[in-house]
Amino acid sequence: MLDVTVIEDAEAAAVSLDPIRARLLAELAAGPASAAMLAGKVGLPRQKVNYHLKTLERHGLVELAGERRKGNVTERLMRATAASYVISPLALAAVQPDPDRFRDQLSARWLLALGARLVRDVGTLITGATKARKRLATYALDGEVTFASAAERAAFIEELTAGVGALISKYHDGDATGGRPHRIVVAVHPTVRPETPADPVVADGADPVAGRPAVTAVTGSGTENEDPAGPETSR
Repeated sequence: MLDVTVIEDAEAAAVSLDPIRARLLAELAAGPASAAMLAGKVGLPRQKVNYHLKTLERHGLVELAGERRKGNVTERLMRATAASYVISPLALAAVQPDPDRFRDQLSARWLLALGARLVRDVGTLITGATKARKRLATYALDGEVTFASAAERAAFIEELTAGVGALISKYHDGDATGGRPHRIVVAVHPTVRPETPADPVVADGADPVAGRPAVTAVTGSGTENEDPAGPETSR
């Protein structure tokens, strides 16, 4: 079972969003189970659970883990194909975000569009690499920093921009024969705290409340038009 997988098909996305089927996926992520075993947990007749399982199986969200004999009946033990699922913007291809349509480094909505493209592209690369039985070369950095003031945050952003820009200029070689393009995404946003749902909202382009924590994430991956199963094979 995979730790996480990306759902790219619109019908599979719709199936996964059904509350009953989502509950079944959660149960099967914990371990294999039959329709009869799941019926008592979700409060549905075995026949209805079996119907939902067949639908999930048809869209690749669950798979057969084994069979067991119980009396005169052979039960199919099913398991989730992943512990968690992410729905790609490809599932809503006609209305998926396009970061190139509007570029504003201080816009939270532009950041959201970048994040959506990241999910789409990395999901596509994973799909291709899995089919080719290749490893995918990616890297991600996730950290948290607390700024003493908005001025400190602004200084941090300035240094971060200069530093990453210098690295890109140093290593980028557009004329390299067989060179492989990689996309770099750097994001800074206030940390979401589950225990503080009433945090004040920060408008697009505005500085966050002084002293409020922020997350910095840097992610690199191959570009969407490259061969996802090319020569680079790092974890």
